[in-house]
Amino acid sequence: MPPSTAPAPADSLRSHPAFVQFWFARIASGFGFQMLSVAVGWQIYAITGRALDLGLIGLVQFFPSVLLALPAGHMADQFERRRIVQLGLLVEWLAIVALAAISLLHLAHEAGILVLVFMVSTAKAFEFPALQSMVPALVPTPVLPRAMAASASAGQAAMIMGPAVGGLLYVAGPGTVYSVCALLYLVAAVLMGRLRYEQAPPRREPATLKTLFAGVHFIRQRPDVLGVISLDLFAVLLGGATALLPIFAKDILHTGPWGLGLLRAAPAVGALLMSLWLTRHNMERRVGPIMFACVAGFGVATLVFAVSTALWLSLAALFALGAFDMVSMVIRGALVQLDTPDAMRGRVSAVNAIFINTSNQLGEFESGLVAAWVGAVNATLIGGIGTLVVVGLWMAMFPSLRRRQRLHAEPAQADATAIETL
Repeated sequence: MPPSTAPAPADSLRSHPAFVQFWFARIASGFGFQMLSVAVGWQIYAITGRALDLGLIGLVQFFPSVLLALPAGHMADQFERRRIVQLGLLVEWLAIVALAAISLLHLAHEAGILVLVFMVSTAKAFEFPALQSMVPALVPTPVLPRAMAASASAGQAAMIMGPAVGGLLYVAGPGTVYSVCALLYLVAAVLMGRLRYEQAPPRREPATLKTLFAGVHFIRQRPDVLGVISLDLFAVLLGGATALLPIFAKDILHTGPWGLGLLRAAPAVGALLMSLWLTRHNMERRVGPIMFACVAGFGVATLVFAVSTALWLSLAALFALGAFDMVSMVIRGALVQLDTPDAMRGRVSAVNAIFINTSNQLGEFESGLVAAWVGAVNATLIGGIGTLVVVGLWMAMFPSLRRRQRLHAEPAQADATAIETL
């Protein structure tokens, strides 16, 4: 029989070519960024040999992501989001080209690397709110939760191969890794520039304190949204151990750059498989209990990783950690986007970015700092226990979130939640 030529169902993501192109751009930039992370972490640790310097990588990413988030969100609601994302990718490409140049010319030193990482982080601060706000315009509303999962899967798929390939390429030197990263970022920028994206003409407003903090006010009026993003903030802030992976790889598991690449890829494998499941299955009931259970699972997986001295067990723990984290990520992302009008999505996404980047970048600095005081194993144990404590506290502080059944709250339910918090 000849192959079927029937079109994809209307609710299939494949039937939306603009989203497919967007997805490939995410793959390219995500692949490059994960390779970049492996190279930067290993290169700085090779230069200094200090755990605290690994934390500095997270710190220089944290400051621009937080300080520039609100202006970036305002810009995402005032200008064409596609162009903002493309410009951000091009700035990141320039910084990565500079990293490749100083590495190939043997001019790399810690301060120079951190300055260029800061440049990448500054561009990403403007890119992120616009990027997140684009997804609802690429697919119909009923498909949005699965699109959010697919969008997240792009980064996770890149993380599976990116760190491993980055570790292997590092054998030829960091300059080789950075050169490949630069090529991938250029591909992403071209794809984004050619994307057909329809955005309602934005209503231009001057940047005032009221407009800049409109996203903060919006989230404060919705306790479920506040609860879900703050839970992710504190859980990942305490439980994140990715900044310490070079220490675990070299000093505890006694492996090399290839092993570090596998360790960085393991959470992505778990997250990708989970995201692929979520793209085919809508979460239509018990989303609150599911989210809390998965964040608790994230904490338990962190504890297992902390005590492991075998590479296979460490990889299994990181695999589970990534799967649990993906569920929380999709619930948070879909809930925020579904409850936010398009004219506000940039500013609300910017506030969400503050929570995400605080948990990731500041969490890396916190992990490096605590590891410098008490050692990498004890620091990771403290983080895992802290995550479980946070889960218990948030279940008591946000009862409506604990009882929430659906991603998109019914109007009556939303009104009751608002009255409950008065």
